[in-house]
Amino acid sequence: MVTTNLAEAKKRFAHYTSLVKSGTPVVLCERNKPIAEIRPLGKFSSKRPKRKIGLMKGLCPLGLEFLQGDPENEHDFQDGPIFPIPATKPAV
Repeated sequence: MVTTNLAEAKKRFAHYTSLVKSGTPVVLCERNKPIAEIRPLGKFSSKRPKRKIGLMKGLCPLGLEFLQGDPENEHDFQDGPIFPIPATKPAV
């Protein structure tokens, strides 16, 4: 473990970054009091295995009633007070 003050860490940031990359934790101090620790993340890979399509197939069955519309909602959206059909089409 390496200990350094903030001013030194600012001056030699690349050096301390290379230490962290090699696996050495770095403790940052302010007025010789520790305030933070920088440590490597370990094995971090940005490549994730792709998930296969269809893994949930058949696990969430939906009945035919799911596809049918609700008459009350249809009325509100078709010609109700929420979205009334205008008498004339607006000019473009």
